Amino acid sequence: MINVSGRLVGIAVRGQAAPAQAQAATLIGGAGIAGDRHADPHSPRQVLLAGTAVYRELGLAPLALRENLLLDIDTSALASGTLLRVGADALLRVMFQCEACGGLDRHQPGLSGRIGARRGALARVVGGSDIRVGDQVSILGQRLPAWPEEWPGRVRRVLDALPPGQVIEYRDLARLAGLMSSYCRAFPAAIRRLGPDYAGKAVAAGSESGLPRWTGAGLFEDEGAASG
Repeated sequence: MINVSGRLVGIAVRGQAAPAQAQAATLIGGAGIAGDRHADPHSPRQVLLAGTAVYRELGLAPLALRENLLLDIDTSALASGTLLRVGADALLRVMFQCEACGGLDRHQPGLSGRIGARRGALARVVGGSDIRVGDQVSILGQRLPAWPEEWPGRVRRVLDALPPGQVIEYRDLARLAGLMSSYCRAFPAAIRRLGPDYAGKAVAAGSESGLPRWTGAGLFEDEGAASG
């Protein structure tokens, strides 16, 4: 059952500088938004979705949340694995909610604490298409596997997908789990807590391990069934 939930209210594309508002954009299946710095086939953070209600309630300036797509729906209610259709053909897969970082406080003192889980939802582009402000947004349901909201769970999710006989470098593990590179310092302890089955699966750059390095090929292959 398709739930027609709302409209696309705003679009912003972020190159190497601040997000720039646009009336239209091109979504590329498996990659992200054309021209956006977060377009990356191996990232779960290709598109940031935000809702209009939190802008009204908190009196935020335009693009304060640095979203790509502004929707008139509650993005905090979107479960991981949910598919959204934007316009006639574009498909987005909700991955997990975006953490409220301290950078939000530049727009309003204490904003990162007040906004809670309403910063927005991060998504991948499953089906590419051109989109425009005013396009209809439809919730198609939870059709793909959910990803953990907490970062240690996402690290485990990536390591569970590691092909036998290969290892992953910390920087690629961060990228695939949707984390900043600064998290690499926490990986050794976090992986030890996962138990002995995960020992040696992730290594630092320059490690002497002679095993092939995995960079994430096939991690999101389940999206093919949803877009077909």
